[in-house]
Amino acid sequence: MMIPILSAITFTPLIGVLVILAMRVFAKPADAEAVKRGSRWVALITTLATLALAIVMMAGFDSANPGFQFNETAPLFAGLNYRMGVDGISVLFVLLTAFLMPICIAASWDSIQDRVAEYMIAFLVLEVTMIGVFCTLDLVLFYSFFEFGLIPMFLIIGIWGGKNKVYAAYKFFLYTLLGSVLMLAAILLMASIAKTTSIPELMNYKFAPGLQIWLWLAFFASFAVKMPMWPVHTWLPDAHVEAPTAGSVILAGILLKMGGYGFLRFSLPMFPHASAVFAPLIFGMSVIAIIYTSLVAFRQTDIKKLIAYSSVAHMGFVTMGIFSGNLLGVQGAVFQMISHGLISGALFLCVGVVYDRMHTREIAFYGGLVNRMPWYAAVFMLFTMGNVGLPATSGFVGEILTMTGAYGAQWGSGTWTALFAATGVILSAVYALTLYRRVVFGEIVNAKLAAITDLNWREVAIFTPLILGTLALGVYPHFVLGVTQAAAERLVDTWRAAAGG
Repeated sequence: MMIPILSAITFTPLIGVLVILAMRVFAKPADAEAVKRGSRWVALITTLATLALAIVMMAGFDSANPGFQFNETAPLFAGLNYRMGVDGISVLFVLLTAFLMPICIAASWDSIQDRVAEYMIAFLVLEVTMIGVFCTLDLVLFYSFFEFGLIPMFLIIGIWGGKNKVYAAYKFFLYTLLGSVLMLAAILLMASIAKTTSIPELMNYKFAPGLQIWLWLAFFASFAVKMPMWPVHTWLPDAHVEAPTAGSVILAGILLKMGGYGFLRFSLPMFPHASAVFAPLIFGMSVIAIIYTSLVAFRQTDIKKLIAYSSVAHMGFVTMGIFSGNLLGVQGAVFQMISHGLISGALFLCVGVVYDRMHTREIAFYGGLVNRMPWYAAVFMLFTMGNVGLPATSGFVGEILTMTGAYGAQWGSGTWTALFAATGVILSAVYALTLYRRVVFGEIVNAKLAAITDLNWREVAIFTPLILGTLALGVYPHFVLGVTQAAAERLVDTWRAAAGG
């Protein structure tokens, strides 16, 4: 392309940051409301511009090419280089991030009234870090983007969250930061041994099998917390419950996916021997996550916390697929992450709709919403069905592919893994449909719900692209699988050859 498209996508949100800062600096005290309105519009326009650039990138992407495309390289300092590039796996996460951000801004339009300019700046900076994670091809830059993203999310939870926001923010920050300390040590060791921080070069470097074990564990400490995997998942429900609605959408839609992306980008290609050694362990942890967190979800009384535990269960399918060692599993894992980004984000938005009206997320408070909110009931039903993996929704495709991949795994425990994981599909139907029945069906017995209103035009506009995405991927999964196939085939072939050797 004629422009450095990846740099443009990554750093365009900073233009919005500068504009909002200028508005804040030069505005008079009497213009406070104008600054609020302007900050919202600047953030929305900036994120839409980023999405437009991402669509342009996708239009020029060659899905038959398994390598990195749109490569950019420039020297930085101290021997470091600025490297950018995307392949068939990372390009979809860039698009997903750009797709969800304007939805998050629109969802915060009325619900966020305090320190609006700072809130929008935090989201725009967060977008830079998230897209940077998926675009960078330098290990040091990856770590920088990966960790710097903690700061805006920490502020989003800690400033605009619920009553226990400070506790949840610090728990989120410390869990994810401590997990990444070991990864930083591994990065420094890898750079000293391989004499490079280039991710493509490190993917082809053959580390000693014994060293791979330790390096794999160091990266695992960070990625497992980020996803999060059982048993280091306990920060997620607290963070989701206390975060504002848009914060929960980004947590579930993008930040959790960084762990899975890390496994695909680093653990499998750079430490193939160790990945094969630890694959049975990952299978076991994935099954526990699917079954245990599904049971915990069923016992929740808070709608948001139930959906948060559901996210942990669905990430169990992702890790199971990643370490299956075959094309179906890897492609299913990527598909599941993309699908979960749409469906879980939409479910948290559904919670936000009723919370903005009633200011409570307690399941027992609701009941009979279909009588007052028929359109809301229909939207909530669609995403509930997607969450339980109903055919013709994107949730079905990801789950069936990852279970099929696990069943055909070459590591010796795939059959039992797929069998136990399948029980998670049943359990998800139990807790999700029970939640839906209690919230939506029946008669209105709570007098406070008598005046609740249905979806407004802004909320319909927010849900429409998520509905279309969920159905389109469910009916025609080639939208994702066609993009990921070449890159996934190369990853699986390289991993098998190296692990077998």
